[in-house]
Amino acid sequence: MGTRRTSTLSGQDLYKRAKQLIPGGTQLLSKRPELFLPDQWPAYYSKCKGAYVWDLKGHRYTDMTNHGIGTCILGYNDPDVAKAVQKAVRAGSMCTLNCPEEVELAELLCELHPWAEQVRYSRCGGEAMAIAVRIARAATGREAIAFCGYHGWHDWYLSANLANDNNLDGQLLPGLEPLGVPRGLAGTVQPFHYNNREELGQIISTQGHRLAAIVMEPARSGPPDAEFLRYVRAAADRIGAVLIFDEVTSGWRQELGGIHLATGVNPDMAVFAKGISNGYAMAAIIGKATVMRAVQTTFISSTYWTERIGPTAALATIRKMKKYKVAKHVVLMGKKVQEGWATIAKRYAISIHIDGIYPLSHFSFDGDGDLSCKTLFTQLMLEKGYLAATTFYSTFAHTPEIIAHYLKTVNSVFGIIHQAIEQGTVKQWLKGPLAHAGFKRLN
Repeated sequence: MGTRRTSTLSGQDLYKRAKQLIPGGTQLLSKRPELFLPDQWPAYYSKCKGAYVWDLKGHRYTDMTNHGIGTCILGYNDPDVAKAVQKAVRAGSMCTLNCPEEVELAELLCELHPWAEQVRYSRCGGEAMAIAVRIARAATGREAIAFCGYHGWHDWYLSANLANDNNLDGQLLPGLEPLGVPRGLAGTVQPFHYNNREELGQIISTQGHRLAAIVMEPARSGPPDAEFLRYVRAAADRIGAVLIFDEVTSGWRQELGGIHLATGVNPDMAVFAKGISNGYAMAAIIGKATVMRAVQTTFISSTYWTERIGPTAALATIRKMKKYKVAKHVVLMGKKVQEGWATIAKRYAISIHIDGIYPLSHFSFDGDGDLSCKTLFTQLMLEKGYLAATTFYSTFAHTPEIIAHYLKTVNSVFGIIHQAIEQGTVKQWLKGPLAHAGFKRLN
């Protein structure tokens, strides 16, 4: 194999090597280059700052995608968070004793969420959700879970895709295979769609006595529906189930502390990760003491949940978000982008569908040519210096000037796509294979 320096390679060259060494090529499905632009996506970065990314060859791009998969609400490599982290590193990031920052962060989280009384930590969203479900099952003595939305890769969740046959070919969540998940977990989780009272009501009527928890994202594809959340809250209370809000993705963007705070509906537990620490590994599970105390009756423990960098980064991130009213900014920038997409698409008579709360914006091309048009959009934007797809997560680093220049470029690219659609030549414009489709969600 040799020891060739990666800086002499293009991102695609390195990705070809990676696929020989790393099953699947990447650690995170959402970062696979095939989801964006097969054979052309830069794939790897050398550095990032604010809204900008430099690839291995030193080319700079403006990132108008999901910005680190939603981890960096302040923008890449934020100087205030980096300063706090560097200080923590110099003081020592791991020790036999515990870091005081974890107590300080717990106090801050409970201050922002008066309904919550206790806190536990992990370092990523999927494991934090698994912890929350474990706690709910321990607290109630029940096993079944009703869920809505996406909640990670762990067995408790993927067991929803175990079919009633011997081939493990369930497709409740297309794109998420349950191979390796014990078949004994089949039937332990029941899905419902957001704002569908009939589906949840049916689960409760048949499984209510077995439900340990109702797990859901309070919002994602659109604004939170307070009426529906109140219905779910009342249902959980009636059957004695724990209500868990997964704010791993929605949290902190639209409301400091989580989008559920804007609805007036409080869960029994809430889970945060991604944006809580601006790119440093950190997750928190907060909840009512009556539920959280069940941690003592089970076993939930891990060495690196005690390191110092995560809590330090979270403290610095939350304080900066509060000081500069970051949620207000990212909502405004996301709104500008959604309105820009709609205006430009109408100008060129391109039919698109726009959804998502403003900080988590998405659009899709209507009709059978969605993947073709999406691939061409990413290809043309990349040629003009943008990492861009049909998803945009706004950050504090996305200034009005950056948004304006981006929309000017989108206007130019949509003009080309309009011409290609009219002439039936979209696929002829492509310089590589079609982008792959991702997995589906229940919200």
